[in-house]
Amino acid sequence: MPELVARLREPAVRAAILGEDNLATNPSVVWDEVPAALERFVYRLYPLGPTLDYEPLPEHSLARLAAVKGVPPLELFYDLMLEDDGRAMMLLPIYNYAWESHDVIREMLLHPQSVSGLSDGGAHCGMICDASIPTYMLTHWARDRTRGEGLPLEFVVKKQTKDTATLYGLGDRGSLEVGLRADINVIDFENLRLGSPWMAHDLPSGGRRLLQDAEGYDYTIVAGEVTRDHGKDTGARPGRLLRGRADRRHPSSASSLVGFAERLDESRLDLHVVVLRDETVHPLFEEHSHDRIEHLVCFPEVHTGLSATDIFETGPT
Repeated sequence: MPELVARLREPAVRAAILGEDNLATNPSVVWDEVPAALERFVYRLYPLGPTLDYEPLPEHSLARLAAVKGVPPLELFYDLMLEDDGRAMMLLPIYNYAWESHDVIREMLLHPQSVSGLSDGGAHCGMICDASIPTYMLTHWARDRTRGEGLPLEFVVKKQTKDTATLYGLGDRGSLEVGLRADINVIDFENLRLGSPWMAHDLPSGGRRLLQDAEGYDYTIVAGEVTRDHGKDTGARPGRLLRGRADRRHPSSASSLVGFAERLDESRLDLHVVVLRDETVHPLFEEHSHDRIEHLVCFPEVHTGLSATDIFETGPT
C-alpha cells in the first residue's frame, strides 16, 4: 500500500490518470459503469474524515467542496482518497438522505412498526459495515446528534433488544428479567465511540470486508458468561445457532403475541386478518387482541412451512 500511494501521488501519474478519456460503458464488463456513476454521485459523496460524520452538511459534498476550491470534482476525489496514507474513505448515502439530513430516518425509527436491523452487509461487506449500527444507534441518536432531535436512550435500547427479540419470537431474551437469558452489554456510555472503518482481507481467497472497532463496551455477557472484557475476547463461546421452530419455546410465542398486540395498540394499522400457527396461543392472543383485527385464524402447522410462533399479517386488499 505505501508504494502504491507514493506512486499515485506522483504528479505525472496523477495527471495521466485524471487526463484519461472516459470510454463508453461496456455492459458486459462487471463494474464498468462505476466511473460514469461516480460522476453522477459527486453531489452525494462526502469525505468521511476522522470525525466520522454520517450526517454531513450539504456544503460538505464532493461537488460543493470542489466548487469552493475551483477544481473538478474527480480531481478532488483523487486527492482525498490518498489521505491517511490511502486509507481515507468517502460516504455515499444511497437512500434516506434525499433532504441531506437524518430527519426522515428519525421519523421511521419512531414508527411503532419499525425494527432496527441489518440490510445486505454480507453481500456488499467490502462497501458497507452494518455491524456498527447498534453502536451508532446509541452514540448518534441517544447522545451526539446536533442537526436535529435525537432519541431517548431507553427508546434506542428497547428498539434494539426487546423489540427485535419480540419480532423474531425470542421470548427468552430482550429484557432484564428474572428467568430470562442473561445477554447483557455493560457500556461506558460517555466514552462509547466508533473507530474509523478499515479494510480487512481475511475472507476466503483474500476476500475483503469493512470492519469498524468500537470502544466503551466494558463487558459483553452471553447467557451469563463474559465473552468480552473491555474489548478483549475471553474465549467463552456460550452462544449457539438458532435454526428455527425447533429452537423456539411456547414463552417465545406468548412474548411475540403480546408484543405484537402492544405495537398494534400504538399504531394506526388496521389488520383484516391475523393468522396464528399455534393453537395453544390462540386464547392468549384473543385476550390481547383489539377491535382493529377483523379475523383471527389458526391453521395447523402442516399447512405451511411457517413456524408455530410466526404471525402473518395482511392489510386491506
